[in-house]
Amino acid sequence: MEAEVLVIGAGPAGATVADRLARAGHDVLVVEEHPRVGYPVQCAGLVSARVLELAQSRAMVRTPVHGATVFSPGLRGVAFRAPDPRAYVIDRAGLDIALAERAARAGARFETGLRFDGASRRADGSFAARLTAADGGERTISARLLVGADGVTSAVARALRLRRPVEILPAFEAEFPRSPGDPDRVEVYLGRRIAPGLFGWWIPDGAGGARVGVAVSAGPVSARAYFERLLVHLERRFGTVLTGATAYLVSGIPIGLVPRTAGDGALLVGDAAAQVKPLSGGGIFTGMRCAEIAAEVAHAALAAGDLSARRLGEYDERWRAELGDEFSRALYLRRVLLRLSDDDLERVIAALDGAGMRETIVAFGDIDFPSHLARRLFRQSPSLVRLFPKALGALRSSRAGRVPDVEPARSRAAK
Repeated sequence: MEAEVLVIGAGPAGATVADRLARAGHDVLVVEEHPRVGYPVQCAGLVSARVLELAQSRAMVRTPVHGATVFSPGLRGVAFRAPDPRAYVIDRAGLDIALAERAARAGARFETGLRFDGASRRADGSFAARLTAADGGERTISARLLVGADGVTSAVARALRLRRPVEILPAFEAEFPRSPGDPDRVEVYLGRRIAPGLFGWWIPDGAGGARVGVAVSAGPVSARAYFERLLVHLERRFGTVLTGATAYLVSGIPIGLVPRTAGDGALLVGDAAAQVKPLSGGGIFTGMRCAEIAAEVAHAALAAGDLSARRLGEYDERWRAELGDEFSRALYLRRVLLRLSDDDLERVIAALDGAGMRETIVAFGDIDFPSHLARRLFRQSPSLVRLFPKALGALRSSRAGRVPDVEPARSRAAK
């Protein structure tokens, strides 16, 4: 079997690449390991309006969210609410399905239940991709261009040696059909005992229930164990026990910058390229936007008959020029946050609860570009500057692709 472009993975990034290239007249085949597109669900499904614009649909929206409350380890909260929606809770599987259907209407072909097992280069530069079906049957598909959109443990990235290991945060989430809480706000829970490495969350589902989960640094304690701790925390917060979970989600979140997302005849997009926001773990918008750039570069390269790493490297340059500064600053802030004790986090929440801070959060909060808000908050609050004396300088830097060292002297000594 042959295809001009073979996309491994039918999530938002893979379906976006397929849609754009199919519309440009290319023969595109998308292969998905799971038997159904969209399942199992891969993330909590809280997105910005940018995702809806890229999807060109609001059919998957369950409820808009106007605000958030961030809780310290001791459950001191700082809350804000904006007059307009700041995020949307979506049917996550519905998004994948809608994007795949759009790509199919554009002419892309889809096959499910096929696992990518590796690829070899032929004399003419094309790939021979090896795939295995659920029944154990083996297939080979030839393609001029191979796109890895196969998630955090990308087999394409491993096969083509296109990435170094990045930090992978284990995540565990459950859906509850009934849950107290403000249906118009997201809740975020900080603390080393609850969610070391990132945070816990409570997200209203628009039907009286909620999605509750944690993402944490990998270690001897499992993400599920931290999730159970969060449930106890929520019992203290709400005064009632959450029971009757109807679904569970287990996933991994890649955090970090990889040196290359393009090689000879190949591109990586989405979680496979670690195109994930370091402060939130969200990757739908960034993955879809990078997929658009990948399709534009791939179309030009295919038309020119030049799929060399040098030609496809334009993709690396373009997506880093657009998002690299944000990723670098957010990575630096994440490194700083990882060093904070629970007492420090209490002081952070107290600082955010200071005069005028809520107004700044409402005016400049953006879940896709949080470093922009962080920069303003640091300028506004002497308390935050005292907690993060090095962070303000890092946020003022505009150098893309570089994550400043938290402790430069220690880093040099370790080399």
